[in-house]
Amino acid sequence: MAEIGDRRLYLCTPDRPDLAAFVAACIEGGVDIVQLRDKALDARQQIEKATVVQAVCADAGVPFVLNDRPDLALELGADGVHVGQDDAPPALARRILGANAIIGYSTHAPAELDGAAEEPIDYISTGPVEATPTKPGREGTGLDYLRYAAGAAQHPFFVTGGVTPATLPSMLEAGARRFVVVRDLTESDDPRRRARALRTIIDAAWG
Repeated sequence: MAEIGDRRLYLCTPDRPDLAAFVAACIEGGVDIVQLRDKALDARQQIEKATVVQAVCADAGVPFVLNDRPDLALELGADGVHVGQDDAPPALARRILGANAIIGYSTHAPAELDGAAEEPIDYISTGPVEATPTKPGREGTGLDYLRYAAGAAQHPFFVTGGVTPATLPSMLEAGARRFVVVRDLTESDDPRRRARALRTIIDAAWG
Protein backbone atom coordinates (compact mmCIF):
# COMPACT_ATOMS: atom_id res chain seq x y z
CA MET A 1 0.00 0.00 0.00
CA ALA A 2 1.33 3.44 -0.96
CA GLU A 3 2.58 5.85 1.69
CA ILE A 4 0.06 8.40 2.93
CA GLY A 5 2.10 11.17 1.34
CA ASP A 6 1.48 9.61 -2.05
CA ARG A 7 -2.30 9.75 -1.64
CA ARG A 8 -3.92 12.62 -3.52
CA LEU A 9 -7.72 12.46 -3.48
CA TYR A 10 -9.46 11.75 -0.17
CA LEU A 11 -13.19 11.06 0.02
CA CYS A 12 -14.92 11.97 3.27
CA THR A 13 -18.47 10.63 3.15
CA PRO A 14 -21.49 10.37 5.43
CA ASP A 15 -23.80 7.39 5.37
CA ARG A 16 -26.12 7.12 2.38
CA PRO A 17 -28.47 4.46 0.94
CA ASP A 18 -26.05 3.49 -1.85
CA LEU A 19 -22.94 3.66 0.34
CA ALA A 20 -21.03 0.70 -1.10
CA ALA A 21 -21.75 1.55 -4.74
CA PHE A 22 -20.98 5.23 -4.19
CA VAL A 23 -17.62 4.58 -2.54
CA ALA A 24 -16.71 2.06 -5.24
CA ALA A 25 -17.53 4.58 -7.98
CA CYS A 26 -15.41 7.26 -6.33
CA ILE A 27 -12.46 4.87 -6.03
CA GLU A 28 -12.83 3.88 -9.69
CA GLY A 29 -12.67 7.59 -10.51
CA GLY A 30 -9.41 8.12 -8.62
CA VAL A 31 -10.12 8.44 -4.90
CA ASP A 32 -7.26 6.76 -3.05
CA ILE A 33 -8.22 7.13 0.62
CA VAL A 34 -11.71 7.08 2.21
CA GLN A 35 -13.10 8.31 5.52
CA LEU A 36 -16.54 7.61 6.95
CA ARG A 37 -17.75 10.69 8.85
CA ASP A 38 -21.34 10.85 10.04
CA LYS A 39 -22.06 12.59 13.32
CA ALA A 40 -25.66 11.28 13.32
CA LEU A 41 -24.66 7.62 13.65
CA ASP A 42 -24.41 6.01 17.07
CA ALA A 43 -21.56 3.62 17.81
CA ARG A 44 -23.31 0.47 16.63
CA GLN A 45 -24.46 2.17 13.45
CA GLN A 46 -20.94 3.44 12.80
CA ILE A 47 -19.61 -0.09 13.08
CA GLU A 48 -22.28 -1.38 10.72
CA LYS A 49 -21.73 1.29 8.08
CA ALA A 50 -17.97 1.32 8.46
CA THR A 51 -17.89 -2.42 7.80
CA VAL A 52 -19.54 -1.76 4.43
CA VAL A 53 -17.03 0.95 3.45
CA GLN A 54 -14.08 -1.02 4.77
CA ALA A 55 -14.95 -4.00 2.57
CA VAL A 56 -15.08 -1.85 -0.57
CA CYS A 57 -11.79 -0.18 0.31
CA ALA A 58 -10.08 -3.47 1.09
CA ASP A 59 -11.10 -4.91 -2.28
CA ALA A 60 -9.58 -1.86 -4.00
CA GLY A 61 -6.43 -1.64 -1.87
CA VAL A 62 -7.44 1.81 -0.59
CA PRO A 63 -6.98 2.83 3.08
CA PHE A 64 -10.13 3.21 5.16
CA VAL A 65 -10.19 5.75 7.99
CA LEU A 66 -12.92 6.26 10.58
CA ASN A 67 -13.74 9.70 11.95
CA ASP A 68 -13.33 10.56 15.63
CA ARG A 69 -13.42 7.10 17.21
CA PRO A 70 -10.11 5.23 17.67
CA ASP A 71 -11.92 2.68 19.84
CA LEU A 72 -14.30 1.77 17.03
CA ALA A 73 -11.45 1.83 14.51
CA LEU A 74 -9.69 -0.74 16.69
CA GLU A 75 -12.80 -2.91 16.85
CA LEU A 76 -13.16 -2.79 13.07
CA GLY A 77 -9.50 -3.26 12.27
CA ALA A 78 -9.69 -0.06 10.22
CA ASP A 79 -6.53 1.31 8.63
CA GLY A 80 -6.74 4.40 10.80
CA VAL A 81 -8.67 7.22 12.40
CA HIS A 82 -9.02 10.94 11.89
CA VAL A 83 -9.34 13.14 14.97
CA GLY A 84 -10.04 16.83 15.42
CA GLN A 85 -8.90 19.46 17.85
CA ASP A 86 -11.68 18.53 20.30
CA ASP A 87 -11.52 14.76 19.89
CA ALA A 88 -9.29 12.10 21.42
CA PRO A 89 -5.67 13.37 21.36
CA PRO A 90 -3.53 11.92 18.59
CA ALA A 91 -1.21 10.31 21.15
CA LEU A 92 -4.15 8.39 22.63
CA ALA A 93 -5.30 7.32 19.17
CA ARG A 94 -1.76 6.08 18.49
CA ARG A 95 -1.66 4.09 21.72
CA ILE A 96 -5.00 2.51 20.92
CA LEU A 97 -4.32 1.67 17.28
CA GLY A 98 -0.58 1.02 17.30
CA ALA A 99 2.43 2.07 15.31
CA ASN A 100 1.17 0.97 11.90
CA ALA A 101 -2.19 2.76 11.93
CA ILE A 102 -2.89 5.93 9.97
CA ILE A 103 -3.59 8.84 12.32
CA GLY A 104 -4.94 12.06 10.80
CA TYR A 105 -5.40 15.35 12.62
CA SER A 106 -7.46 18.43 11.75
CA THR A 107 -5.89 21.90 11.85
CA HIS A 108 -7.54 25.23 11.12
CA ALA A 109 -4.87 27.84 11.87
CA PRO A 110 -1.09 28.26 11.85
CA ALA A 111 -0.79 27.74 15.62
CA GLU A 112 -2.60 24.41 15.36
CA LEU A 113 -0.43 23.33 12.45
CA ASP A 114 2.71 24.26 14.36
CA GLY A 115 1.44 22.34 17.39
CA ALA A 116 0.87 19.26 15.26
CA ALA A 117 4.56 19.03 14.34
CA GLU A 118 5.42 16.84 17.33
CA GLU A 119 2.22 14.80 17.36
CA PRO A 120 2.42 11.06 16.49
CA ILE A 121 0.39 11.49 13.31
CA ASP A 122 0.72 10.61 9.64
CA TYR A 123 -1.03 13.55 8.04
CA ILE A 124 -2.92 16.73 8.82
CA SER A 125 -5.93 18.36 7.22
CA THR A 126 -5.91 22.11 6.65
CA GLY A 127 -9.04 24.17 6.28
CA PRO A 128 -11.83 24.47 5.53
CA VAL A 129 -10.64 26.91 2.89
CA GLU A 130 -14.27 27.91 2.34
CA ALA A 131 -17.01 27.72 4.95
CA THR A 132 -18.91 24.46 4.51
CA PRO A 133 -22.09 22.88 5.92
CA THR A 134 -20.03 19.88 7.01
CA LYS A 135 -18.25 22.15 9.52
CA PRO A 136 -21.11 24.33 10.82
CA GLY A 137 -20.03 27.54 12.52
CA ARG A 138 -16.44 27.38 11.29
CA GLU A 139 -15.27 30.20 9.05
CA GLY A 140 -13.16 29.52 5.98
CA THR A 141 -9.40 29.82 6.39
CA GLY A 142 -8.78 31.18 2.90
CA LEU A 143 -5.77 30.45 0.72
CA ASP A 144 -3.23 32.13 3.00
CA TYR A 145 -3.42 29.16 5.37
CA LEU A 146 -2.62 26.81 2.52
CA ARG A 147 0.42 28.89 1.67
CA TYR A 148 1.52 28.74 5.27
CA ALA A 149 1.01 24.96 5.41
CA ALA A 150 2.95 24.49 2.17
CA GLY A 151 5.97 26.11 3.78
CA ALA A 152 5.66 24.96 7.37
CA ALA A 153 3.88 21.60 7.60
CA GLN A 154 5.99 18.79 9.05
CA HIS A 155 3.52 16.14 7.82
CA PRO A 156 1.73 15.61 4.51
CA PHE A 157 -1.32 17.87 4.44
CA PHE A 158 -4.71 17.51 2.80
CA VAL A 159 -6.84 20.55 1.98
CA THR A 160 -10.51 20.61 2.99
CA GLY A 161 -13.45 22.86 2.25
CA GLY A 162 -14.78 23.83 -1.16
CA VAL A 163 -12.63 21.54 -3.30
CA THR A 164 -14.04 21.46 -6.84
CA PRO A 165 -12.54 21.42 -10.33
CA ALA A 166 -13.07 25.19 -10.40
CA THR A 167 -11.26 25.90 -7.12
CA LEU A 168 -8.42 23.40 -7.53
CA PRO A 169 -6.18 25.67 -9.65
CA SER A 170 -5.97 28.39 -6.99
CA MET A 171 -5.41 25.82 -4.26
CA LEU A 172 -2.67 24.16 -6.29
CA GLU A 173 -1.06 27.54 -6.92
CA ALA A 174 -1.05 28.09 -3.14
CA GLY A 175 1.00 24.92 -2.71
CA ALA A 176 -1.61 22.26 -1.99
CA ARG A 177 -1.20 18.81 -3.57
CA ARG A 178 -3.60 16.59 -1.58
CA PHE A 179 -7.32 17.19 -1.25
CA VAL A 180 -10.30 16.06 0.82
CA VAL A 181 -13.61 16.15 -1.04
CA VAL A 182 -17.08 15.86 0.42
CA ARG A 183 -19.93 17.62 -1.38
CA ASP A 184 -18.39 17.74 -4.85
CA LEU A 185 -18.63 13.95 -4.85
CA THR A 186 -21.55 13.24 -2.50
CA GLU A 187 -23.83 15.63 -4.42
CA SER A 188 -22.73 14.47 -7.88
CA ASP A 189 -25.02 12.41 -10.09
CA ASP A 190 -21.90 10.75 -11.55
CA PRO A 191 -19.31 10.46 -8.77
CA ARG A 192 -16.99 8.30 -10.85
CA ARG A 193 -16.73 10.94 -13.57
CA ARG A 194 -16.49 13.76 -11.04
CA ALA A 195 -13.68 12.02 -9.16
CA ARG A 196 -11.86 11.48 -12.45
CA ALA A 197 -12.17 15.18 -13.29
CA LEU A 198 -10.67 16.12 -9.92
CA ARG A 199 -7.94 13.51 -10.15
CA THR A 200 -6.91 14.59 -13.65
CA ILE A 201 -6.29 18.15 -12.46
CA ILE A 202 -4.42 16.99 -9.36
CA ASP A 203 -2.27 14.48 -11.26
CA ALA A 204 -1.24 17.15 -13.74
CA ALA A 205 0.11 19.25 -10.85
CA TRP A 206 2.08 16.27 -9.54
CA GLY A 207 3.61 15.81 -12.98
